[in-house]
Amino acid sequence: MGARILDGREIARDIRAETSLRVADLAASAGVVPHLVVILVGENTASRVYVDNKVRACAEVGIRSTLLRFGTDIPADGLIHEIEQLNRSPDIHGILVQLPLPPHHDIQAVLRTISVDKDVDGFHLYNVGGLVVGRTIFSPCTPYGVMRMLDHAAIPVEGRNVTIVGASNIVGKPMALMMMARDATVSVCHAKTRDLAQYTILADILVVAAGVPRLIGAQMVRTGAVVIDVGINRDPQGKLLGDVDFDAVRAKASYITPVPGGVGPMTVTMLLVNTVSAAERIAGKVARAPISAQADG
Repeated sequence: MGARILDGREIARDIRAETSLRVADLAASAGVVPHLVVILVGENTASRVYVDNKVRACAEVGIRSTLLRFGTDIPADGLIHEIEQLNRSPDIHGILVQLPLPPHHDIQAVLRTISVDKDVDGFHLYNVGGLVVGRTIFSPCTPYGVMRMLDHAAIPVEGRNVTIVGASNIVGKPMALMMMARDATVSVCHAKTRDLAQYTILADILVVAAGVPRLIGAQMVRTGAVVIDVGINRDPQGKLLGDVDFDAVRAKASYITPVPGGVGPMTVTMLLVNTVSAAERIAGKVARAPISAQADG
């Protein structure tokens, strides 16, 4: 029969509809329109595409967005100064610095400069560290989106064996912490892992974010597993494909995400959710929420 498709576009549409209602309610009750500022440094083509997608998504749900573009020659302290100015602005609720940055910038210093209350990407040390103790303000958007996909499909996490392939600070590590907060048993694999298949074959939920096209084949997946493919790669013909051999693994899994149209739309959607949450917090409507509450929206 084959796996059921976890359609990120469809799930994202539902969440964006809810988010749009929250935006309207905030405007009606507090006179506040959520405002996201996106900072783009340089002319990286992929970054420009990602930024354009985020700006369009903001407009779709009624979030105000401002794009600040700087040349690659902006000095490191100049970028820090710009962020500090945005931190002080009361009508700005979210700040996002599009990565990567030119090499003369200290990425961690830049991310630390963003106010914790406006860190809608969830990359500030406070937010990342908060995942360790099970309490944070904003969760990183990609793993947060994965959790929402699982919730939407009523796929249980508690007590499940979860294997995460990829140990990046953006996806793999926070994904592991969020799964642990839901009482999953988690294994994290990376480039130095020996015999990757011995870990993936045990997974009830397999999350792959390695950046290696078709790394995971059917023989590496347990029958009935839930397979979440975070990878985005291009073949020599320019076609998008994931880290999972979709056609082969689909015949064995119970659920699987496509590439494109799986996790990608969820990442942008959770940025919108975090931005609205930031505006609600700043407007005094909500208090800090634990990860478990965030996963429910």
